[in-house]
Amino acid sequence: MAEEALLDELSADSVRAHVEHIALEIPSRLAGSENGRRMAEYSARALRDAGVDSQVHELPGLVSFPDRAELRITHPREVAIPANTLGHSLETLAEGIGGALVDVYSGAFSDYEGKNAVGKITMSELSYSPARHEKQRIAGLKGSIGQVMMNWGHPENEALPFGSVKPVWGNPTPYTYATEMATIPCVGISRVAGLELREMLKHGEVRVWFRTHVENGWRPVQITVGEVKADRSEDFVLVGGHQDSWLGQAATDNAAGNACMIELARVFNRHRDELRRGLTFGFWTGHETGTMIGSSWFADRNWDRLRKHAVAYLQIDQPACAGTTRWGTSSNAELRRFHETIERRVLGNVPIYWRRVMKNGDSSFFGLGIPMLHGEGSFTEEELKATAIATLGWWHHSLENTLDKLDWTWMARHLRVYGAYLWDLCTAAVLPFEFTEVARQFEDRLTQLQGAGKGVGLEGAISHAQAFGSAAGRLAEACEHWRGVYEKEGDIEDGPAERLNRCMQRISHLLVPMQSTYKGTYGQDSYGFTAQTTMIPCLYETEELAGLKDGPERWMLETHLVRARNRVADALDDATTLIEETLARLD
Repeated sequence: MAEEALLDELSADSVRAHVEHIALEIPSRLAGSENGRRMAEYSARALRDAGVDSQVHELPGLVSFPDRAELRITHPREVAIPANTLGHSLETLAEGIGGALVDVYSGAFSDYEGKNAVGKITMSELSYSPARHEKQRIAGLKGSIGQVMMNWGHPENEALPFGSVKPVWGNPTPYTYATEMATIPCVGISRVAGLELREMLKHGEVRVWFRTHVENGWRPVQITVGEVKADRSEDFVLVGGHQDSWLGQAATDNAAGNACMIELARVFNRHRDELRRGLTFGFWTGHETGTMIGSSWFADRNWDRLRKHAVAYLQIDQPACAGTTRWGTSSNAELRRFHETIERRVLGNVPIYWRRVMKNGDSSFFGLGIPMLHGEGSFTEEELKATAIATLGWWHHSLENTLDKLDWTWMARHLRVYGAYLWDLCTAAVLPFEFTEVARQFEDRLTQLQGAGKGVGLEGAISHAQAFGSAAGRLAEACEHWRGVYEKEGDIEDGPAERLNRCMQRISHLLVPMQSTYKGTYGQDSYGFTAQTTMIPCLYETEELAGLKDGPERWMLETHLVRARNRVADALDDATTLIEETLARLD
């Protein structure tokens, strides 16, 4: 069957029917609530109705049920401001907290330069630069006693934001509970109110008081998993998106994504006998009120199968937002050429752009070494600048996230892109991965750090990156050759394809944790962790060395960084050896 015929079966009308039912009949799908359970049962039933095997898994989750907060200006005048408590915020004592307000803008480390936040209440802007969870963590490290987060969007946006500030990724361990849980109370306010506070600060001291109301605790939560199995292989592509939400319809976030997944499962299941690889659909929970509980639980409890058989992870979260006009994809670089080829073919003259994927959303599978992509409609740079980087729409995480925030014509094109991604990944004899850009990213980042990292031994790591780049070029040539052979001759003996595919999967197992994690294979970095903004997060602190004189502080940091450098060098060397051994077996 041709790809085009399969794509023509995908129905935006079916997606719309599911979205309308979810948004109108199961609103406020908080993990740990009755509607959270109803949503899991609905997605399982919809999969079964499409002939797809499905199962609801129940698990314990540390979730949060925040309520409205009380906030008022106490100086220079008394003014009450509507506010929401943010999820996993600390609950204040009955008397609340008060103090001088300090504007820290995005709330990144650099925004605190020249400012004293100790004993004060900080005010930040909601954006993913950094995420809420990291804003809270940084504020606590800087001595702030509480934080007010103003919403993003246009200056007239009066929507009150929801959101979590729990840094721990998934359920905590005894160790992350002690070191990575929220440490200060946090509230969210409208952009209008935040800009008014910012203007007041220009004219002198502003003092505020607030009191939070939140229930944090363990509750049973549910994920839904569906399987479209291929007869020819146990390998599969993982497709995931969260099915929990904040209050209200949450139409874009993520009723739309869940409906796309149901429709993709329906159509691909009809053609499962044509697939070389199957599909596993994960409808996660605890994304909003628990910080990625469901997807991290699935990663931990299905480690062996995922490690051996998962070839890629497609995340579908908030497709077809109204007003978006270009296509943006974040991915691990080995997938870039593959998905951009599809995007150009399917979308025609729609502008596309790419960025290196970072650990956000339900990206719980980097430690396993599974390469990830997440693509959807995006606002233009001019629109983002005008709305304080409201990448997901001014309505995001608010009661304003209603059905009118979806573009159904655009949804049909999203479906075709997702379908084309999955068709290629599930039917290609030789996986469509390519590692030369991965090698370039490693070499560029290591070279960038070389000056500050004298004494860490980055020169040798750079040599390993260069050797890997050369080997990756030879691997790309071999893959291209064998793709042509299989395309021309059809189902010949699968030995060469199998060897090439296993090689590429194992390279990802080695290098994705180096590209995209700080802790490495067996941990989960906290949400929005600043080091995640850079390639090779485990070497993030290298630039700090330039400002340190000889002494214990420098020597301890160098010890840490040399060990991180050794992890990177070994991974690159092992990947190079793996390619050489694979190519030798093909001769």
